[in-house]
Formats: sequence, C-alpha cells, structure tokens
Amino acid sequence: MTQDAAGARAAELRAALDYHSHRYYVLDDPEISDAEYDRLFAELVELERARPDLARPDSPTQRVGARPSATFVPVVHGQAMLSLANVFSEQELVDFDRRVRERLGHDDVIYVAEPKLDGLAVSLRYEDGLLVRAATRGDGTTGEDVTANVRTIRTCPLRLRSAAPPRILKVRGEIYMPREGFLRLNEAQVAQGGKPFANPRNAAAGSLRQLDPTVSAQRPLRLFCYGTGEWSGGEVPRSQERLLTCLADFGLPVNPERRVVTGYEGCLRYYADLGRRRAELAYEIDGVVYKVNDTAEQRLLGELSRTPRWAVAHKFPAEEAVTQVVRIDVQVGRTGALTPVAVLTPVAVGGVMVSHATLHNPDELARKDVRIGDWVSVRRAGDVIPEIVGVVLDKRPGDARPFPFPDHCPVCGSPAVRDQGVVARCAGGLVCQAQRRQTIRHFASRRALDIEGVGDKLVEQLVDGGLVETVADLFKLTVSDLAGLERMGERSATKVTQAIAASRMTTLPRFLYALGIPEVGEATARALAQHFASLEALLAADEHELTAVPDVGPVVAHAIAVFFSEPHNRAVIAGLQAAGVRWPALERPARGPLSGKTVVLTGTLSGMTREQARTALEGLGAKVASSVSPRTDYVVAGRDPGSKVKRAEEYGVPVIDEQGLRAWLDKGPATGDES
Repeated sequence: MTQDAAGARAAELRAALDYHSHRYYVLDDPEISDAEYDRLFAELVELERARPDLARPDSPTQRVGARPSATFVPVVHGQAMLSLANVFSEQELVDFDRRVRERLGHDDVIYVAEPKLDGLAVSLRYEDGLLVRAATRGDGTTGEDVTANVRTIRTCPLRLRSAAPPRILKVRGEIYMPREGFLRLNEAQVAQGGKPFANPRNAAAGSLRQLDPTVSAQRPLRLFCYGTGEWSGGEVPRSQERLLTCLADFGLPVNPERRVVTGYEGCLRYYADLGRRRAELAYEIDGVVYKVNDTAEQRLLGELSRTPRWAVAHKFPAEEAVTQVVRIDVQVGRTGALTPVAVLTPVAVGGVMVSHATLHNPDELARKDVRIGDWVSVRRAGDVIPEIVGVVLDKRPGDARPFPFPDHCPVCGSPAVRDQGVVARCAGGLVCQAQRRQTIRHFASRRALDIEGVGDKLVEQLVDGGLVETVADLFKLTVSDLAGLERMGERSATKVTQAIAASRMTTLPRFLYALGIPEVGEATARALAQHFASLEALLAADEHELTAVPDVGPVVAHAIAVFFSEPHNRAVIAGLQAAGVRWPALERPARGPLSGKTVVLTGTLSGMTREQARTALEGLGAKVASSVSPRTDYVVAGRDPGSKVKRAEEYGVPVIDEQGLRAWLDKGPATGDES
C-alpha cells in the first residue's frame, strides 16, 4: 500500500469507527455487528502499528494507552461548576417558580426538564474540536485531571463531529454507570474475591478515579452532557434546548428524556411522569432538574455564590422496598446503650443493598411492633440510613410474636437499666467487652485523640487478647506487644506505637470528648473546656455549677456529674495523666468581636478546613454550633452548603459568605480583659 493510500485508508477507518461507535454507544442504534466493528478496529490497529506516523490523538485506538500515574493533578475551573439548590415538595417548586417570574417580570416561563442522574460531574475541554482535558467537579473551583480515564469512556467523543467546531468548548456532564453494567461489575468483583460496590454512583466514582486508566477502561462508564462552561468561537445557542441539540450534533451524548415545559404545572407533570417510569430507566436517577430555557433570562436571573437562580433540582422521595425480618439483634454502644437492629433479607433500596435497619430503642420497637418473620417496608432516610417505615400486616406470619427486649446485656450479662429517657443501657460499664471496644475506638478516633492505625480490627485484637482494658492501657503498649498480632509485623507495630506517643499532646476539648462522657459531644466538650479552663476545675464542679455552662441543661449536667463520680472513670483519667497525656493551658477569650455569638458553619471553605475555621472563630469569642436554631446569630456558608442555609432563612439568621468570614478573622483574636 502506498503512503497516500495508507493515509487515506487510516482516515477512512477512523471515520467509520467513530460513526459506528456513536451509533452504538450514544444513539443505541447500531448498523453493523460487533464482529464487523472489531474487524475494522483490528485493521486500523495493524495499520497504525506499521505506520506510527498515522496514529492520531483522536483515533479510536488511542482511547486506552496512558501510563498509570502516581496521583491526580489539580485543575482550576475557569468558571466555577455550581451545584443546584434542592426542592423536595410541590410548594417549594411553586415558590421557586414564583421567584423566577417575579425577577423576570412575566408569567410565561419556559423550562427544560431532564432527569437528575446520580453520578459524578465532570468538565470536558475541547480545543478546535479535540478533547484536550477532562476534570472532576471537585469543590466547584478546583477538580482533578482525569483526562486519560475519560478518554476510555465510549460515549465520550475524542473529537467533535463538526467541520467548524467552537475554538474552545467546555462541556459539563455527568459520568454514571448503568444499572445492568453495575450488576455485572459487582458479579465480577465478588467472583474475584473483591468487595461489591454499594451503589452505581460509588462504582462510577471509584471507576473514574483510578490511577491506572486501563482499569477505568474495563468499567461500564457512560456520559450524559447537560451544559457548557465556555463557548468561544461560532454562534452560541440562545436557549438550553438549542444548546443540548448542538451538543448532540457535535456527537456528545445528551439525555433523550428531556422535555420543554411551561410553568411549574408543566414541571410537575414531567416530574410525575418520570417518577412513574423511574424504575424502567437504564440508570439511577434521584430527581428532576428544571432550567430556565432562555439563556438571556438565565443571565438576567444570575447566580448566588454557589447555586444558579435559574435552575433547581426537584428530588424524588426516598425509595422504599419490602423485605422480611430474619431476626432482631441487640447491639451495645459505647455508652452501654442497647439498640435493637432488624436483620433483613437483603434488598436493593435506591441502588444500595440493605440488610440491616436500626429500630433505635425499645419504645420505637414496641411502637412499630416489628416482629421476627414480619414483612416490612424499608427506605433509606435521606437516601442514606436504612429505616423500617412500617409492617405489612396482611403478610404477618401466624406465629409471629412481639420481640421480648432483653433485661440483661447480650454481651456481658449485666442488668439492662432504663435511664431518664427511652434508652436501655447495659450497667456493666467497662466490664462489658462491647463497651470497652467502642470506648477505645472512640478514644482513638480522628476527632478525639486521632491515633492513626488504631482501627476496629486492632482494637478487637487488643481487647480480646487482654492487652488493653482501659484507654490508659494504650500508652503501655510496646512494639513487641503489637508485632505478633494479625496484619501487624514490626514495621506496622512501630508506626502504631509512634502514633500513640504523638497523641499524648492534645487539647482539653479533645481530651474531654475522647473520654466518651454520655451526652457530651464535641460542642459540649468545647463549652466545658472554655467555661472551666482546667480539668481540675471541671472535676470539682457539681451539677448546679455544670448547668451554668452554655447549652448544658439538667440532663447533660447529671450525666457529666455521674461520669466523674465513678471511681473507675477517675482512675482512668489519673492513668492517662500519669501516662503523659497533656494539653496546653487554655486561653479563654473574655471579649472579642464575636463574644457571646453563636455561629454555624456549612459548606466547603477555600484555604482552610472546617476545623481550622472553628478554631479561628472560637479565638474571636464565638461559640461554634453544629445546627441552626432561633438562637443562632450567624451562619457562615462556603461552597455547596447544606440545608442549614435554608434553615437560617426560615429563622431570619444572617448568612455570611467566606469573604465576610475573612473580614472577621482579619480583626484578630479576642483578648482577655485583665483590668
């Protein structure tokens, strides 16, 4: 074959393979058999192998080929990839539509409605039609370069199907995994002795973020495109629907389920229709996205710091499934709380296999009257935590009997007692191995003393082997104690003992939280430390003095007083101090710009972690709370805030952006008043 003929044949093969790949993966309408496609592909591979000068970056043969990398390179998005505000009810959608109409000054608002995929957002950059970079959304401002991995996705064109593409086109899209592909992948994972993925979204995210692109290439990833971040060169579409049509003409996959609708009534009709057909779709969705169709109106409506005013996500209610209760177990928590847990015949709920559901406490178990053998309706609260909605009474077995809640701990046999609330607790304290394990896990956890390497498996071995009875015993462990344990060895044992030694230096709030005092979380631990300033003063306080601490009521004060009155707990604290656990003297801000103010943090902050922001705000005299209430003074909102911003609006609490936070911090720390 002559040089010119070889070049022409290579171009012909590339065009044919691109055409047939688009018909197969994007249009789902193949014209040739898989065998014929493979024959054309093999011919191009052989031709490029013989003539390397004919290989081009956009050739179908080049989808997989990049070498594994050591890490993902950060990519700064020129235009932020915003998230969407959520609505969960018809009234919330009506309110959204009303705000849009009021800002636009007319009632005939046209929307584009499309399924909200539960996948991973990406940005694709095309230059003169050629795919040059793909990046994850990340925090909206900075993502990770996943170009080599995205190139392996068959629905993603390496070159746009246009003779005159935009000079620069940044496409926004969602990478997902179809249901069928997800099931096949999990079957393969289990067959190879691996752990199955929890749901298609996790599988898609884990498959895309592989340092070795050949792994991504083996996973059934797909792409839908829904918008653009930049369009330079050529005529820019003037509507959302026209934009999607143009993307489809470029060979980019767009969702065929989209629909142009009028007003909130049209949105609701689409929402109801898609909800009925949700289970029939080839992929998981968790709602509907509505976007104002006219791009000029989009610009007029503008954006908030994190979300556009011209679009919203309408979430579906949590999915439910019916399954059978196999048995009811009673678990023992760190503070001795006895929690009934229903063990279920595994069932898929919202893309996740559910086999357990908490019943919270004896009263909740009795109220729902869940019995062994019952058929129950299960959902994932907030699409996260499995819970039993109710019993399907007409399917109840004739021999089903109410579950007799134990009056003794199922682990140590100590009496189960009721405290002032509805919780039953094991009275065995640290005599109970279950409580001992949970106490040590909590003590070593990241927000407590943060001892790296002391995880569930190691704690189980330490307690069961008699090496550790109390948290103070951790500081007595030697390399030789640990080296003989499963999955340890001398090197790992050395690292763990070094981590334990490093944890000796901590802070008083962390120390108090690590002790696992009932009713004392991080916020209360900080409040106690700030109020008393020393452990000695706290140990000497009675219940009346404890109630003087902000947000410490009679129940919490009683729990703290009882904990410190126990000789065993006092001995553990003394043992920790004798082992060298210490903290710097606490500087108590007497006055500052935010003295007496309660602040709540939400969203992602740039340039600092949530913990750093908390510490800085406390240095200004603020109390940092975890939830919004009428007593909250400010909410600081970073990128992608949660429902706390909405709660703040409901209570009339001012919402401060990151610029406002910086202004506070520039004022400097609070200073004590020594006059």
